[in-house]
Amino acid sequence: MARRRNGPRRRRGRAGEAEPTMTRRKILGAATALPFLPGLGRAQPAWPARPIRIVIPWPPGQSTDVQARLMAGWLSERLGQTVVPENRPGAGGQIGTNAVAKAAPDGHTLLAASIGPISFQPLVARTPYDVERELLPVSNYGIAPFMLLVRPDFPARDLASFIGLLRAHPGRYTHNSSGIGGAQHLLTALFNAKAGIEALHVPFQGSAPALNALLGGQVDYGIDTPAAAGRLVQDGQLRALGLTTAKPSPLVPGVPPIAAAGGPPDYDIGGWNGMMVPAGTPQPIIDRLVAEIRAGLATPALRRQFEAIGVEVDPLGPEAFQRLLRELWGTFGGLIQRLGIRAE
Repeated sequence: MARRRNGPRRRRGRAGEAEPTMTRRKILGAATALPFLPGLGRAQPAWPARPIRIVIPWPPGQSTDVQARLMAGWLSERLGQTVVPENRPGAGGQIGTNAVAKAAPDGHTLLAASIGPISFQPLVARTPYDVERELLPVSNYGIAPFMLLVRPDFPARDLASFIGLLRAHPGRYTHNSSGIGGAQHLLTALFNAKAGIEALHVPFQGSAPALNALLGGQVDYGIDTPAAAGRLVQDGQLRALGLTTAKPSPLVPGVPPIAAAGGPPDYDIGGWNGMMVPAGTPQPIIDRLVAEIRAGLATPALRRQFEAIGVEVDPLGPEAFQRLLRELWGTFGGLIQRLGIRAE
């Protein structure tokens, strides 16, 4: 007796003819015509599949570092993988920024982005990265005012007398920054230009060394964030003469805006920090990051932590974040050209 063949049985039609079994090609064709369902088509790789790096282009203790570490802790809880902060300082934030711009766009390398290397550095130097071609905005965290800082023993007690003193002695006084073309440099250069001040710029490799130089008397004044210098002001080690934003901030009580304290009336600049990823990162990953950032900043606990370091929380999505970047490029491009600021 012949052995029955394996495989699906053929059904008989009314005329007694065998109906052909659906071929493999037809099965695959039918599957591709269906909406995507789990298990159909090519499987999408799970994300995150391993720990995530968030590259911080500044030394520990700087504003970008503090904010990135807060967000890394939140994302570690939400994503089921550790988000590891990695400090890669140097060249005004260009080294760490370039590392992310050249990284694989798989969602496992994130950039702790800030105004200096993204908004300012490309305007003053030929950076090794192209922000618009190699990086994608995810979300900012909010706006942070900067503070104009001096030591407690500085002879001028308020901003008006500070400006008068420096005007009377052009070139005698010095100011710090975290690097040529960085946020502190350009915000101070703009303040000096608007206030009619001539002072010597002394750049350092990051905010912490710059603050140490101010504390140690190597420079006379500087601009920095509440995240980096707020505690020093509270402890009386530094004195804040004014805020860079036009409106007072409830997060930095008792410090008036520069424009309202005898400084240039049109001086109004706030810094931003946020997250960016390599260009080509899949949109679902970006969407998930945006959702988690917004969810985190909506919680009272994380919101209070950001506010404690002087950030007025107001996260923007990718499109609004991109518009903010382009507005800053437009505003500061002409200013930098007029002031003749170029990185060495």
